[in-house]
Amino acid sequence: MFFSERGGVLAYTTYHGVWHETRDLALPPALTSTPLAKRPYDLRHSALSTWLCAGADPAEVAQRAGSSVEVLLSRYAKCLYDRQSIDNQRIEGLLSAYHQPPEPDEA
Repeated sequence: MFFSERGGVLAYTTYHGVWHETRDLALPPALTSTPLAKRPYDLRHSALSTWLCAGADPAEVAQRAGSSVEVLLSRYAKCLYDRQSIDNQRIEGLLSAYHQPPEPDEA
């Protein structure tokens, strides 16, 4: 994703150091000692968890992440905990659409 001035791939130590310097500048002092955005990977984890919690199709999220659905759900399913009421509302909404009387044809 990141390349050097000569077009080579940046070494982990290079972007890791920049990440920590930038993190220290971006976060308030009280948060720099917390795990918040401790590693660049944490942004990926946050994005994938957010997409799943938003109700995005796990197959689509897995494709965007470059992984399988099985791997995605084994690592990120924790964010889907206690979503039963949301899922029930979606299911009821879909099922109720089947019971709606058809709209009269407009002439």
